[in-house]
Amino acid sequence: MEKRYNVGIIGAGNIAVKMARTLNAMPQTVAYAIASRDIAKAEKFAKEHGVEKYYGSYAELAEDPAVDLIYIATPHAMHFADARMCLEKGKPVLCEKAFTATASQAEELVKISHNLNVFITEAIWTRYLPLSLKIIKLAKSGIIGEPHFIEANIGYAVKDKERMIKPELAGGALLDLGVYPLNFAAMIFGGEVEKCVSACALTDTGVDAQDTITLFYPNDKIAVLSCTMLCPTDKRGIIAGEKGYIVVDDINNPQYVVVKNLKGEIIEEHRAPEQISGFEYQVAASIEAIEKGEIETPYMPHAETVRIMEQMDALRREWGVCFPFESPANQECGGDIVEE
Repeated sequence: MEKRYNVGIIGAGNIAVKMARTLNAMPQTVAYAIASRDIAKAEKFAKEHGVEKYYGSYAELAEDPAVDLIYIATPHAMHFADARMCLEKGKPVLCEKAFTATASQAEELVKISHNLNVFITEAIWTRYLPLSLKIIKLAKSGIIGEPHFIEANIGYAVKDKERMIKPELAGGALLDLGVYPLNFAAMIFGGEVEKCVSACALTDTGVDAQDTITLFYPNDKIAVLSCTMLCPTDKRGIIAGEKGYIVVDDINNPQYVVVKNLKGEIIEEHRAPEQISGFEYQVAASIEAIEKGEIETPYMPHAETVRIMEQMDALRREWGVCFPFESPANQECGGDIVEE
C-alpha cells in the first residue's frame, strides 16, 4: 500500500481550512494535525475538518513523530520563526507565500535547510499549477513570436483584514498580492531585471494599499504589474509577442488560456484540469522532492524564492514601507532582523 503522508498545519485561519480540505481529498495525504496558539481554536478546527490531532503550540505539532510535512499558514511576519523551528526539528516545510517578510530571513531559512538537509519550499501555488506550466511552454514555443510585453494585475477587497494592514504582521498589498504578478512576470521573462519603476499608495498604518510596478528586461522586454487590497480586479494576465498574444483569465489560479493571432482570432485554447482546490499540486511537488531526498523543488527553487524576496525588499525600500521588526532602528526596509 502506498504511503499516506501525515501533514501538520500551523495556523488555523481560512487558508488552513482550504489546505485541510485539499489534503483530505488527496489520495496520498491526510490532514493529520492542526496547531493554534489557542487550543480551543485548534480543537474546533480539528473537529470541523476531520483532523486527527490538535495542539495548542506549534512546537508540539513539530515534535510529533508521525508528522511527515508541515504547512505553515501563519501571517507573513511569523513565517521565519515558525519555519526555522520546524526545520530545526527535522520537519520538511511547505511555507505559505510570501515565504518570509524579508530577503535576509529567506536566505537564513535556505541556509538552515542546506545545513540540516531538510526540505523547504514556498507555497506560491501558481508556480506548481499545470496550466501555469503550460503558459510558460506556450510563451517559449514561438506561437506568439518573441514575447516582449506582459501585463498582469490582481486585486481583492481585503483592506479590513488585520494581516493586510498591520505593519507588525508584515502587512501590505505587495507581500500578499503583488507577489503573484511578480511571479507571473518571472515565469516568462526570468530574473534579469535591468530597471524597475514603481509607486504605491499607503494606508493610514503605513503599509502599501495599491502598487504599480514596471519592470524592464534585456532585449526590449517590459512587464507592467499592479495590485490592490482596496477592490477586486479581473486578475487577468497578457503576454504579447510579435505574432500574437496569450490571454490568461486569472494569474492567481488560471483556468482558461487563449492564444490569439495579430487579428485577435483565437488559434489555441487551453483549460485547467479539474482541481480539488489547486493547492494539491504544491503538496504533491513537496512529497515528490522529499521522496527523492531533495531539499527544494524545481517548481520554485530556493534561489528564485530569495530573488523575489529581494525584489520586494527593494520595492518597499523605495516606498519607505518598513516593518517594526526591521533594523537598524527601522531606518532600512529590508534590513537585518532584530532577534527577540
